[in-house]
Amino acid sequence: MSQVVNLKSVKATCQSCSLSRLCLPRGLHDEELERLDRIVQRKRPLTKGEALFHVGQPFHSLFAVRSGSIKVVLPTSHGEEQIVGFHLPGELLGLDAMGHDAHHCTAIALETSSVCELPYHQMQELCKQIPSLNDQLMSLISDEIAGEHEMLLMLGKKTAEVRLAAFMANLSVRFHRRGFSSTEFNLPMSRHDIANYLGLAVETVSRLFTRFQEEGVIEVHRRLVQIRDRDRLWELAEMGGPQCPGVRADN
Repeated sequence: MSQVVNLKSVKATCQSCSLSRLCLPRGLHDEELERLDRIVQRKRPLTKGEALFHVGQPFHSLFAVRSGSIKVVLPTSHGEEQIVGFHLPGELLGLDAMGHDAHHCTAIALETSSVCELPYHQMQELCKQIPSLNDQLMSLISDEIAGEHEMLLMLGKKTAEVRLAAFMANLSVRFHRRGFSSTEFNLPMSRHDIANYLGLAVETVSRLFTRFQEEGVIEVHRRLVQIRDRDRLWELAEMGGPQCPGVRADN
C-alpha cells in the first residue's frame, strides 16, 4: 500500500517549496499557508512507467507535479493510446475529472516523479475561505484550456517541422519558468512519445532532429538537447517571438 504523508512531517511545506511561485497566489498570509499545508499530502515517489491514476478511477484529488515529469494518455477506439499532454514540475493533473466522478485519462510517470496531492473537496472549502487561492486555481485551469486549444490549432494546421519546433520552444519556456536553463535540458520523453503527441511518425521526428542539428539550430546527445540558435528555432516554430502554445514567456 502506498504511503501518504503530510508535507509538514518531512519539513517540506508549500511556503518553502521552490515551485510555490508557480502553484500559489502571491500574498497568502502565514496562517493561510499553514491551512493549505494541513490538507496537502505527498504520495510516495512514482517509478518510471507507474500510473498516478487510471481511466475510470474515481476522482478524489488534484495533483501538482513536484519533481520529475508525467504524461497523460487517452485510450483510442482501436485500443491504442494517444498522448495528450506532458506535465512538468509546478503543473496540475486531474483537471479533466473536475465536475465528474471519474478520470477520463491515465497519468503515467516518465521518470521517477513525486506529486503533491490536493484532496478536491477540502480544496473547494479552502478556496471559499481564501478567494486568492480560488482565483489561482481558476487561472491554472484557464491556462490548461488555452494550452490545449493552441496545441489543437498547431496539430491541425502546421507542418511536421513547425510542430516539432514549437514543441521544443514550448519546453524551453516551461523549463525557464521553473528556474532551469532554457537552452539546455534533458527530454524526459522518448522519440516515440513525442511522435505520438505530435501526430507524426517516429522516423519523421528522428529525421527532423537530425536536420535541426545539421542546420545548427540544436545539438542532441541522446536525450540532452542544447538550443544553439534560439531565434531560428522560434522562426521555425512560426512564433515570431519567445512564446509558445499555452505558455507565457517570462524571460
